[in-house]
Formats: sequence, C-alpha cells, structure tokens
Amino acid sequence: MAIFSQTRSGDLSETLASEREQIKDQIRVALPGIIQSFDPSTVTAVVQPAIKSVQCNNDETTTTRDYPLLMDVPVMFPRGGGVTLTFPVKAGDECLVIFADRCIDFWWQNGGVQEPVDFRMHGLSDGFAIVGPQSQVTKISNISTGTAQLRTDDGAAYVELDPQNHDLNLVTPGKLNARIGNDIKLTAAGRLNAIIQGETMITSPSITLNGNVTINGNLTQGMGSAGGTATMNGPVNVTRDVTAGGKSVMTHTHGGVQNGGGSTWGPN
Repeated sequence: MAIFSQTRSGDLSETLASEREQIKDQIRVALPGIIQSFDPSTVTAVVQPAIKSVQCNNDETTTTRDYPLLMDVPVMFPRGGGVTLTFPVKAGDECLVIFADRCIDFWWQNGGVQEPVDFRMHGLSDGFAIVGPQSQVTKISNISTGTAQLRTDDGAAYVELDPQNHDLNLVTPGKLNARIGNDIKLTAAGRLNAIIQGETMITSPSITLNGNVTINGNLTQGMGSAGGTATMNGPVNVTRDVTAGGKSVMTHTHGGVQNGGGSTWGPN
C-alpha cells in the first residue's frame, strides 16, 4: 500500500499530527479475515483481510482498496501439554489475523529464540490467524449459557460438560465410533448421559462393566452362525420364557415317561 509521507504545509502541530496519522496508518495490529485456503501439512492458510485499506492522497482525499492476500499465515489451534484441539478449517471461515511486532520468519522455520530476518515491524507478512471470530452473517445460534460444549455449528451434535451437576452429555444424530487400542475408563460422580440417534459401534479386545447394567431393548450375543460362548455365574432370573435349541423351557414336554427310577428322554 502506497503511503505518502512528505510533510504537508502548515504549522508544526498540524505537521506532527499529520505525521502521527501516517505512522499509525502503517501499523498493523489485528484485522478480521476470510480464509481462502488451508494447508494442513504446514498448518498455514491464505487469508484475505476483510477490511479494506485506506490510502490518503496528497489532495487530502482518501481511497480504499483490498489488502493483498496474506500467504503462509500460521493458523492457531488451542494447544498445550502435548494436546491440541483441531477442527477442519475451510475456505470461507472467518478469522482474526494478529500481526507480530517483529519478523517471524526464522522463528516459524526453526522454533526457539531467533534473530529477526529484517527489522520490519507489524508487517502484513507476520500475521497469525485465529479461526473463530463471527460476523452477524455467520454467527452460530443456541449457545448454551450453562454448559461447555464442543459442537457442530448447527448444534445437532455436541459433547457437553455441565459444571453444576458434573454431568457429561454426548448428543449426535449420526454414528459414535470408538476404537480403543488399550484401556478406557469412565468414572462419573454424577451421571454419564449419551443420547445417540444413530448407530453406535465399539471395537475392543475386552470390555468390562463394573456395576448394575440395565438394557432397554434387544440383546444379541455371538457373531453370526459361529455364535459365541456366554458364561454367567448366576443365579439367572427370567420372568418370561427361555428357548434353548428351539425348545421352550415353559412349554416343552418329555417323551418315554415311565414310573420308576429311570430318567426321562430329552425335551420335545
């Protein structure tokens, strides 16, 4: 962006005021932006600043124009302690670009404490993109004011933590897939609620449930025609009938019954 820095006519105070305005006009602090593309391998984005630049002309008029595209802008995800919360950044997402005081090139390439490549300050090429700021056009609705949520923008699926009741709620209209390589342990002082409108699949070498288990629905054991082994210590109380090998426990009969000490035949 062209900035005309020649001194305008007038007294000293007017000249200094004009120079201050020009200096401030060259300082970049933060701008809303729109993601044009995201590279997950470098964790950088191409960003279009969403506020136009203002150019002061020598005749004291102003004109506006688009800022150039900001290339290779590092994208910031919440991160710390070896854990990162990521989300699928897409073109059209709104963001806030914060411009560093000094050149970040060597730091971005090598990490650690580095010398500046040059002495530019608040440069357009030294921005960081924080994805998440929302204009009124793209803002989400139905934000929970009593719980913390990790949610889809439409609110159809979310993980929710209730700080008052210490409840953890999981709501999804789709599938819940759990692939566990080692152990999983869930401990809740309150209630663990999972409301799932679609299919749930858990794949694990071993699953142990400690506590009373209530199943509201059908229970199928075994895998296809191969079946499987079910072992219970008992006692087993069944309110209604039990069928084993096609024979009803409540209604089956025995053939070859005779008085004496012999045993009956198998059930019919």
